Amino acid sequence: MNVTFSNEELAFRAEVREFFETEFPQDILEKQNNAVPLTRDDVIRWHRVINEKGWVAPNWPKEYGGPGWTPVQKYIFADEQARANAPGFLAFGLSMVGPIIYTYGTDEQKQRFLPDILQTNTWWCQGYSEPGAGSDLASLKTRADLNGDHYVVNGTKSWTTLGQYADWIFCLVRTNTDVARRQEGISFVLIDMRQPGVTVKPIIMLGGEHEVNEVHFENVKVPIENLVGEEGKGWTYGKVLLQHERTNIAGVARSKFDLTRLRAQAEKSIRGGEPLANDRNFMRKIAAAEVELKALEYTELRTLASIASGKAPGPESSILKIAGTELHQRVDALYLEAAGYYALPYVRDQYVLGFPENERVGEGKETSTSLTYFNHRKLSIFGGSNEIQKNIIAKHVLGL
Repeated sequence: MNVTFSNEELAFRAEVREFFETEFPQDILEKQNNAVPLTRDDVIRWHRVINEKGWVAPNWPKEYGGPGWTPVQKYIFADEQARANAPGFLAFGLSMVGPIIYTYGTDEQKQRFLPDILQTNTWWCQGYSEPGAGSDLASLKTRADLNGDHYVVNGTKSWTTLGQYADWIFCLVRTNTDVARRQEGISFVLIDMRQPGVTVKPIIMLGGEHEVNEVHFENVKVPIENLVGEEGKGWTYGKVLLQHERTNIAGVARSKFDLTRLRAQAEKSIRGGEPLANDRNFMRKIAAAEVELKALEYTELRTLASIASGKAPGPESSILKIAGTELHQRVDALYLEAAGYYALPYVRDQYVLGFPENERVGEGKETSTSLTYFNHRKLSIFGGSNEIQKNIIAKHVLGL
Protein backbone atom coordinates (compact mmCIF):
# COMPACT_ATOMS: atom_id res chain seq x y z
CA MET A 1 0.00 0.00 0.00
CA ASN A 2 1.30 3.43 -0.96
CA VAL A 3 1.22 5.74 2.07
CA THR A 4 3.45 8.46 0.62
CA PHE A 5 1.94 11.85 1.43
CA SER A 6 1.32 14.48 -1.23
CA ASN A 7 2.42 18.08 -0.71
CA GLU A 8 -1.15 18.98 0.27
CA GLU A 9 -1.23 16.17 2.82
CA LEU A 10 2.14 17.22 4.26
CA ALA A 11 0.80 20.76 4.60
CA PHE A 12 -2.28 19.38 6.37
CA ARG A 13 -0.08 17.41 8.76
CA ALA A 14 1.90 20.56 9.55
CA GLU A 15 -1.35 22.45 10.24
CA VAL A 16 -2.65 19.73 12.57
CA ARG A 17 0.68 19.45 14.39
CA GLU A 18 0.85 23.21 14.92
CA PHE A 19 -2.71 23.22 16.24
CA PHE A 20 -1.92 20.60 18.87
CA GLU A 21 1.29 22.38 19.84
CA THR A 22 -0.35 25.79 20.25
CA GLU A 23 -4.06 25.27 20.98
CA PHE A 24 -4.14 22.14 23.16
CA PRO A 25 -4.95 23.32 26.75
CA GLN A 26 -1.78 22.90 28.78
CA ASP A 27 -3.53 21.94 32.02
CA ILE A 28 -5.22 19.05 30.22
CA LEU A 29 -1.90 18.03 28.65
CA GLU A 30 -0.29 18.02 32.10
CA LYS A 31 -2.99 15.69 33.37
CA GLN A 32 -2.54 13.44 30.34
CA ASN A 33 1.22 13.29 30.87
CA ASN A 34 0.78 12.42 34.55
CA ALA A 35 -1.94 9.78 34.08
CA VAL A 36 -4.49 11.91 35.97
CA PRO A 37 -8.13 11.25 34.95
CA LEU A 38 -9.85 14.11 33.17
CA THR A 39 -12.98 15.62 34.67
CA ARG A 40 -16.26 16.03 32.81
CA ASP A 41 -15.47 19.73 32.39
CA ASP A 42 -12.02 18.92 30.98
CA VAL A 43 -13.53 16.67 28.33
CA ILE A 44 -16.21 19.18 27.35
CA ARG A 45 -13.72 22.06 27.20
CA TRP A 46 -11.36 20.07 24.97
CA HIS A 47 -14.19 19.02 22.66
CA ARG A 48 -15.28 22.62 22.25
CA VAL A 49 -11.75 23.78 21.46
CA ILE A 50 -11.44 21.22 18.67
CA ASN A 51 -15.01 21.82 17.47
CA GLU A 52 -14.24 25.51 16.96
CA LYS A 53 -11.64 24.31 14.46
CA GLY A 54 -14.27 22.10 12.79
CA TRP A 55 -12.37 18.90 13.52
CA VAL A 56 -14.35 17.22 16.29
CA ALA A 57 -16.17 14.73 14.03
CA PRO A 58 -13.57 13.44 11.51
CA ASN A 59 -15.82 10.71 10.09
CA TRP A 60 -19.00 12.75 9.71
CA PRO A 61 -20.13 13.87 6.25
CA LYS A 62 -19.61 17.55 5.57
CA GLU A 63 -23.35 18.15 5.24
CA TYR A 64 -23.81 17.29 8.91
CA GLY A 65 -20.84 19.24 10.26
CA GLY A 66 -17.91 16.96 9.53
CA PRO A 67 -14.71 18.30 7.94
CA GLY A 68 -15.07 16.27 4.74
CA TRP A 69 -11.61 14.74 5.10
CA THR A 70 -10.09 12.07 2.91
CA PRO A 71 -9.03 8.76 4.49
CA VAL A 72 -5.42 9.97 4.52
CA GLN A 73 -6.37 13.17 6.33
CA LYS A 74 -8.24 11.15 8.95
CA TYR A 75 -5.19 8.94 9.35
CA ILE A 76 -2.89 11.97 9.70
CA PHE A 77 -5.18 13.63 12.24
CA ALA A 78 -5.43 10.51 14.44
CA ASP A 79 -1.66 10.08 14.26
CA GLU A 80 -0.97 13.68 15.29
CA GLN A 81 -3.61 13.56 18.02
CA ALA A 82 -1.87 10.56 19.59
CA ARG A 83 1.57 12.08 19.03
CA ALA A 84 0.48 15.13 21.06
CA ASN A 85 -0.93 12.81 23.78
CA ALA A 86 -4.25 14.56 23.33
CA PRO A 87 -7.32 12.74 24.67
CA GLY A 88 -9.50 10.85 22.27
CA PHE A 89 -12.97 12.18 21.61
CA LEU A 90 -15.97 11.05 23.61
CA ALA A 91 -17.19 8.28 21.34
CA PHE A 92 -20.81 7.85 22.41
CA GLY A 93 -22.17 10.90 20.62
CA LEU A 94 -19.59 11.48 17.89
CA SER A 95 -18.72 7.96 16.78
CA MET A 96 -21.76 5.96 17.81
CA VAL A 97 -25.20 7.55 18.03
CA GLY A 98 -24.35 10.49 15.75
CA PRO A 99 -23.79 8.32 12.65
CA ILE A 100 -26.98 6.37 13.42
CA ILE A 101 -29.03 9.57 13.64
CA TYR A 102 -27.68 11.11 10.44
CA THR A 103 -28.07 7.81 8.57
CA TYR A 104 -31.45 6.55 9.83
CA GLY A 105 -32.99 9.43 11.78
CA THR A 106 -35.69 11.86 10.72
CA ASP A 107 -34.90 15.41 9.66
CA GLU A 108 -36.29 16.59 12.99
CA GLN A 109 -33.97 14.24 14.90
CA LYS A 110 -30.98 15.42 12.89
CA GLN A 111 -31.78 19.07 13.58
CA ARG A 112 -32.45 18.42 17.24
CA PHE A 113 -29.52 16.20 18.18
CA LEU A 114 -26.59 16.55 15.77
CA PRO A 115 -25.61 20.20 16.53
CA ASP A 116 -25.62 19.50 20.28
CA ILE A 117 -23.39 16.46 19.75
CA LEU A 118 -20.87 18.52 17.81
CA GLN A 119 -20.88 21.31 20.40
CA THR A 120 -20.85 18.85 23.34
CA ASN A 121 -23.98 20.43 24.74
CA THR A 122 -25.27 16.89 25.29
CA TRP A 123 -23.32 14.04 26.87
CA TRP A 124 -24.45 10.63 25.59
CA CYS A 125 -24.01 7.11 26.94
CA GLN A 126 -24.77 3.68 25.51
CA GLY A 127 -27.51 1.31 26.67
CA TYR A 128 -26.78 -2.05 25.11
CA SER A 129 -25.50 -4.64 27.61
CA GLU A 130 -27.74 -5.95 30.37
CA PRO A 131 -27.34 -8.42 33.23
CA GLY A 132 -27.46 -11.68 31.28
CA ALA A 133 -27.17 -9.98 27.87
CA GLY A 134 -23.62 -8.95 27.08
CA SER A 135 -22.00 -10.61 24.10
CA ASP A 136 -25.31 -12.41 23.53
CA LEU A 137 -26.99 -9.05 23.03
CA ALA A 138 -30.03 -10.51 21.22
CA SER A 139 -31.24 -11.89 24.58
CA LEU A 140 -31.82 -8.38 25.97
CA LYS A 141 -34.99 -8.00 28.05
CA THR A 142 -35.43 -4.24 28.53
CA ARG A 143 -38.93 -3.56 27.18
CA ALA A 144 -40.52 -0.55 25.53
CA ASP A 145 -44.30 -0.92 25.39
CA LEU A 146 -46.22 1.47 23.16
CA ASN A 147 -48.87 3.46 25.02
CA GLY A 148 -50.50 6.08 22.82
CA ASP A 149 -47.91 8.65 21.75
CA HIS A 150 -45.07 7.26 23.89
CA TYR A 151 -43.27 4.11 24.95
CA VAL A 152 -43.06 2.92 28.55
CA VAL A 153 -39.58 1.53 29.19
CA ASN A 154 -38.72 -0.94 31.96
CA GLY A 155 -35.46 -2.82 32.47
CA THR A 156 -31.78 -2.50 33.33
CA LYS A 157 -28.69 -1.68 31.31
CA SER A 158 -25.25 -2.60 32.66
CA TRP A 159 -21.62 -1.53 32.20
CA THR A 160 -22.84 1.90 31.08
CA THR A 161 -19.58 3.81 30.68
CA LEU A 162 -19.65 7.36 32.13
CA GLY A 163 -23.42 7.14 32.51
CA GLN A 164 -23.11 9.23 35.68
CA TYR A 165 -22.31 12.22 33.46
CA ALA A 166 -24.82 11.56 30.69
CA ASP A 167 -27.77 13.71 29.66
CA TRP A 168 -29.10 11.17 27.14
CA ILE A 169 -28.77 7.45 26.53
CA PHE A 170 -29.34 5.53 23.28
CA CYS A 171 -30.81 2.11 23.93
CA LEU A 172 -31.71 -1.13 22.26
CA VAL A 173 -35.08 -2.18 23.66
CA ARG A 174 -37.54 -4.94 22.91
CA THR A 175 -40.74 -3.61 21.38
CA ASN A 176 -42.12 -6.96 20.23
CA THR A 177 -41.77 -10.39 21.83
CA ASP A 178 -43.90 -12.28 19.29
CA VAL A 179 -41.10 -12.85 16.80
CA ALA A 180 -39.48 -15.84 15.13
CA ARG A 181 -35.90 -14.71 15.80
CA ARG A 182 -34.59 -12.93 18.91
CA GLN A 183 -32.91 -10.29 16.74
CA GLU A 184 -36.34 -9.21 15.51
CA GLY A 185 -38.58 -7.00 17.60
CA ILE A 186 -35.69 -4.86 18.89
CA SER A 187 -35.85 -1.08 18.42
CA PHE A 188 -33.41 1.82 18.81
CA VAL A 189 -34.64 4.63 21.07
CA LEU A 190 -33.21 7.81 22.58
CA ILE A 191 -33.97 8.43 26.27
CA ASP A 192 -33.56 11.57 28.36
CA MET A 193 -31.59 10.52 31.47
CA ARG A 194 -32.99 13.37 33.58
CA GLN A 195 -36.61 12.30 33.61
CA PRO A 196 -38.39 10.39 36.40
CA GLY A 197 -37.83 6.65 36.52
CA VAL A 198 -34.16 6.67 35.43
CA THR A 199 -31.73 5.60 38.17
CA VAL A 200 -27.95 5.38 37.78
CA LYS A 201 -26.04 3.13 40.20
CA PRO A 202 -22.23 3.11 40.17
CA ILE A 203 -20.07 0.04 39.58
CA ILE A 204 -16.69 0.70 41.20
CA MET A 205 -13.76 -0.81 39.33
CA LEU A 206 -10.67 -2.57 40.62
CA GLY A 207 -8.64 0.64 40.70
CA GLY A 208 -11.33 2.48 42.64
CA GLU A 209 -12.63 4.41 39.62
CA HIS A 210 -16.29 5.13 39.01
CA GLU A 211 -16.25 4.55 35.27
CA VAL A 212 -19.19 2.23 34.65
CA ASN A 213 -22.75 1.98 35.96
CA GLU A 214 -26.04 0.15 35.99
CA VAL A 215 -28.93 2.18 34.63
CA HIS A 216 -32.44 1.21 35.74
CA PHE A 217 -35.63 2.21 33.93
CA GLU A 218 -38.92 2.08 35.81
CA ASN A 219 -41.97 3.14 33.80
CA VAL A 220 -39.91 5.71 31.89
CA LYS A 221 -41.94 7.58 29.25
CA VAL A 222 -40.20 7.95 25.89
CA PRO A 223 -41.97 9.99 23.18
CA ILE A 224 -42.54 8.01 20.00
CA GLU A 225 -40.57 10.64 18.07
CA ASN A 226 -37.47 9.40 19.93
CA LEU A 227 -37.63 6.12 18.01
CA VAL A 228 -34.81 6.09 15.44
CA GLY A 229 -35.73 4.56 12.10
CA GLU A 230 -38.34 1.81 11.96
CA GLU A 231 -39.70 -0.06 14.93
CA GLY A 232 -38.20 -3.54 15.05
CA LYS A 233 -35.11 -2.58 13.04
CA GLY A 234 -32.92 -1.75 16.04
CA TRP A 235 -30.77 -4.84 15.63
CA THR A 236 -29.75 -3.66 12.15
CA TYR A 237 -28.94 -0.16 13.38
CA GLY A 238 -27.14 -1.53 16.43
CA LYS A 239 -24.86 -3.65 14.27
CA VAL A 240 -23.90 -0.60 12.21
CA LEU A 241 -23.13 1.33 15.39
CA LEU A 242 -20.99 -1.48 16.74
CA GLN A 243 -18.99 -1.56 13.51
CA HIS A 244 -18.14 2.12 14.04
CA GLU A 245 -17.32 1.43 17.70
CA ARG A 246 -15.07 -1.54 16.92
CA THR A 247 -13.11 0.48 14.40
CA ASN A 248 -12.41 3.10 17.08
CA ILE A 249 -11.55 0.51 19.74
CA ALA A 250 -8.63 -0.70 17.60
CA GLY A 251 -6.70 2.41 18.69
CA VAL A 252 -3.90 2.16 16.13
CA ALA A 253 -2.58 5.70 16.61
CA ARG A 254 -2.61 5.39 20.40
CA SER A 255 -0.70 2.10 20.25
CA LYS A 256 1.93 3.79 18.06
CA PHE A 257 2.31 6.52 20.67
CA ASP A 258 2.50 3.98 23.51
CA LEU A 259 5.18 1.92 21.76
CA THR A 260 7.27 5.02 21.02
CA ARG A 261 7.04 6.07 24.66
CA LEU A 262 7.88 2.52 25.79
CA ARG A 263 11.09 2.54 23.74
CA ALA A 264 12.08 5.81 25.42
CA GLN A 265 11.26 4.37 28.85
CA ALA A 266 13.42 1.31 28.14
CA GLU A 267 16.40 3.64 27.67
CA LYS A 268 15.90 5.05 31.18
CA SER A 269 14.86 1.93 33.10
CA ILE A 270 17.84 0.20 34.69
CA ARG A 271 17.97 -3.59 35.09
CA GLY A 272 21.05 -5.21 36.57
CA GLY A 273 23.02 -2.01 36.16
CA GLU A 274 22.18 -1.60 32.45
CA PRO A 275 19.35 0.11 30.55
CA LEU A 276 16.44 -2.18 29.77
CA ALA A 277 17.02 -1.24 26.12
CA ASN A 278 20.11 -3.48 26.24
CA ASP A 279 17.90 -6.49 26.96
CA ARG A 280 17.62 -8.02 23.49
CA ASN A 281 14.69 -10.25 24.48
CA PHE A 282 12.63 -7.30 25.73
CA MET A 283 13.43 -5.19 22.67
CA ARG A 284 12.52 -8.13 20.43
CA LYS A 285 9.03 -8.07 21.98
CA ILE A 286 8.70 -4.37 21.20
CA ALA A 287 9.85 -4.93 17.61
CA ALA A 288 7.34 -7.76 17.14
CA ALA A 289 4.54 -5.51 18.40
CA GLU A 290 5.63 -2.74 16.00
CA VAL A 291 5.54 -5.11 13.01
CA GLU A 292 2.03 -6.29 13.91
CA LEU A 293 0.92 -2.70 14.44
CA LYS A 294 2.08 -1.72 10.95
CA ALA A 295 -0.07 -4.48 9.42
CA LEU A 296 -3.01 -3.33 11.53
CA GLU A 297 -2.46 0.23 10.36
CA TYR A 298 -2.93 -0.75 6.72
CA THR A 299 -6.19 -2.51 7.56
CA GLU A 300 -7.40 0.65 9.30
CA LEU A 301 -6.56 2.70 6.20
CA ARG A 302 -8.68 0.38 4.06
CA THR A 303 -11.54 0.78 6.54
CA LEU A 304 -11.24 4.57 6.45
CA ALA A 305 -11.41 4.42 2.66
CA SER A 306 -14.65 2.45 2.92
CA ILE A 307 -16.16 5.02 5.29
CA ALA A 308 -15.08 7.86 3.00
CA SER A 309 -17.02 6.28 0.13
CA GLY A 310 -20.21 6.48 2.20
CA LYS A 311 -20.24 2.93 3.53
CA ALA A 312 -20.32 1.79 7.15
CA PRO A 313 -17.28 -0.18 8.31
CA GLY A 314 -17.77 -3.79 7.24
CA PRO A 315 -16.59 -7.08 8.77
CA GLU A 316 -13.03 -5.74 8.68
CA SER A 317 -14.01 -3.72 11.77
CA SER A 318 -14.06 -7.07 13.61
CA ILE A 319 -10.52 -7.78 12.42
CA LEU A 320 -9.43 -4.35 13.65
CA LYS A 321 -11.13 -4.90 16.98
CA ILE A 322 -9.50 -8.28 17.64
CA ALA A 323 -6.00 -7.39 16.49
CA GLY A 324 -6.07 -3.88 17.95
CA THR A 325 -7.27 -4.81 21.43
CA GLU A 326 -5.03 -7.86 21.77
CA LEU A 327 -2.04 -5.80 20.66
CA HIS A 328 -2.93 -3.04 23.10
CA GLN A 329 -3.07 -5.58 25.93
CA ARG A 330 0.35 -6.94 24.99
CA VAL A 331 1.76 -3.41 25.04
CA ASP A 332 0.25 -2.95 28.51
CA ALA A 333 2.04 -6.14 29.61
CA LEU A 334 5.33 -4.77 28.24
CA TYR A 335 4.82 -1.60 30.29
CA LEU A 336 4.40 -3.78 33.37
CA GLU A 337 7.64 -5.57 32.54
CA ALA A 338 9.45 -2.27 32.01
CA ALA A 339 8.14 -0.71 35.23
CA GLY A 340 9.25 -3.65 37.37
CA TYR A 341 8.33 -3.25 41.03
CA TYR A 342 7.13 0.30 40.38
CA ALA A 343 4.13 -1.27 38.66
CA LEU A 344 2.72 -2.47 41.98
CA PRO A 345 -0.86 -1.21 42.51
CA TYR A 346 -1.04 2.04 44.40
CA VAL A 347 -3.43 4.45 46.07
CA ARG A 348 -4.28 6.97 43.35
CA ASP A 349 -4.25 9.95 45.73
CA GLN A 350 -0.48 9.59 46.07
CA TYR A 351 0.03 10.37 42.41
CA VAL A 352 -2.39 13.15 41.55
CA LEU A 353 -0.96 16.49 40.56
CA GLY A 354 -0.19 18.62 43.58
CA PHE A 355 0.99 15.76 45.78
CA PRO A 356 4.54 16.52 47.00
CA GLU A 357 7.04 15.26 44.43
CA ASN A 358 9.38 13.82 47.06
CA GLU A 359 6.56 11.73 48.53
CA ARG A 360 5.60 10.03 45.30
CA VAL A 361 6.61 6.43 44.71
CA GLY A 362 8.47 5.46 41.56
CA GLU A 363 9.84 7.50 38.71
CA GLY A 364 6.67 8.93 37.13
CA LYS A 365 3.96 7.57 34.86
CA GLU A 366 4.95 3.94 35.37
CA THR A 367 3.27 3.99 38.79
CA SER A 368 -0.14 3.88 37.08
CA THR A 369 0.88 0.96 34.89
CA SER A 370 -0.84 -1.83 36.81
CA LEU A 371 -4.18 -0.04 37.01
CA THR A 372 -4.05 0.68 33.28
CA TYR A 373 -3.25 -2.98 32.67
CA PHE A 374 -6.21 -4.15 34.76
CA ASN A 375 -8.58 -1.61 33.23
CA HIS A 376 -7.65 -2.55 29.67
CA ARG A 377 -8.53 -6.21 30.14
CA LYS A 378 -12.01 -5.02 29.17
CA LEU A 379 -10.84 -4.04 25.66
CA SER A 380 -11.24 -7.56 24.33
CA ILE A 381 -14.76 -7.77 25.80
CA PHE A 382 -16.67 -4.54 25.21
CA GLY A 383 -17.96 -3.60 21.77
CA GLY A 384 -18.66 -7.31 21.32
CA SER A 385 -16.19 -9.82 22.74
CA ASN A 386 -13.32 -10.96 20.55
CA GLU A 387 -14.86 -14.44 20.47
CA ILE A 388 -17.99 -12.93 18.92
CA GLN A 389 -15.81 -11.05 16.40
CA LYS A 390 -14.25 -14.33 15.30
CA ASN A 391 -17.73 -15.68 14.59
CA ILE A 392 -18.51 -12.59 12.49
CA ILE A 393 -15.30 -13.02 10.51
CA ALA A 394 -15.98 -16.72 9.98
CA LYS A 395 -19.47 -15.99 8.65
CA HIS A 396 -19.06 -12.78 6.67
CA VAL A 397 -15.44 -12.94 5.53
CA LEU A 398 -14.63 -16.64 5.27
CA GLY A 399 -18.18 -17.75 4.42
CA LEU A 400 -18.18 -20.56 6.95
